[in-house]
Amino acid sequence: MARKTTTDDPLAPVTLAVGQEELLLDRAVQQVVAAARAADPDTDVRDLTPDALQPGTLAELTSPSLFAERKVVVVRNAQDLSADTIKDVKGYLGTPAEEITLVLLHAGGAKGKGLLDAARKAGAREVACPKMTKPADRLAFVRSEFRATGRSATPEACQALVDAIGSDLRELASAVSQLVADVEGTIDEAIVARYYTGRAEASSFTVADRAVEGRAAEALEALRWAVSTGVPPVLITSALAQGVRAIGKLASAPRNARPGDLARELGMPPWKIDRVRQQMRGWSADGVAVALRAVAEADAGVKGGGDDPAYALEKAVVTIVRAARAGRGQP
Repeated sequence: MARKTTTDDPLAPVTLAVGQEELLLDRAVQQVVAAARAADPDTDVRDLTPDALQPGTLAELTSPSLFAERKVVVVRNAQDLSADTIKDVKGYLGTPAEEITLVLLHAGGAKGKGLLDAARKAGAREVACPKMTKPADRLAFVRSEFRATGRSATPEACQALVDAIGSDLRELASAVSQLVADVEGTIDEAIVARYYTGRAEASSFTVADRAVEGRAAEALEALRWAVSTGVPPVLITSALAQGVRAIGKLASAPRNARPGDLARELGMPPWKIDRVRQQMRGWSADGVAVALRAVAEADAGVKGGGDDPAYALEKAVVTIVRAARAGRGQP
């Protein structure tokens, strides 16, 4: 997932890993160390924090060795280095030592920007390690993890894994590793649900999916599980709103349009178009309006407008289920 913006050689004299995503920063370091030890199994690795890198320390670590050993020097949180140490590092960037790879981990931003600019100007290999705050970024990360293993997973499976695990990249990477190790063939949504059923059923998106599908018992069960396991009520109302709005958007779109065209027009991935098409059976324009009002009332209730957030959510889910079932002639 981390991307290289200059040379792709992990044994470049200087590697600059920029960002705040700890997993990606650690992987940037691991890649350099692995390459160095592949070239020389006796590579010496020094992993330093700012307080351990005092003025003069870098010169000692990078001085010529009688044994000409390969060395990797990792400097974490480089933005926190002292002014004098930054001068040392900038001086080293102009004439890096042979057989030594310097890895600078920098959070990015304004602090320590002079060092960041100097490393870039010196032609450092750069690896971007941005914090993944958007669901779409985490979904892309999961897909890339499966691709890296040479295994395939359906779009629905990737989405289900993100819904189940949440925002922790280490847990997402671990989950992908477990599935790849345990399961043969293509990994689908059912497999993810089997492995992470407790967490998946507690996700806000599972509550929304079951509600818009008119599956009352399953929607309420998922809701109660979500509430009992600490899923924030505002995330549930947000998921409910997204689910209902997706049905409204697709219902007003041309019926003969292709999924790819609809995806671009409505801002949804093509696989979601297919899922929403299945979910919208029985929905009417009036039903969408009723459901959206119920979600708005629930949202106000969980944000302080009511005494019982769980009741507000349950009431919204029941209303959405009824709206979904009304067009099918079901009570």
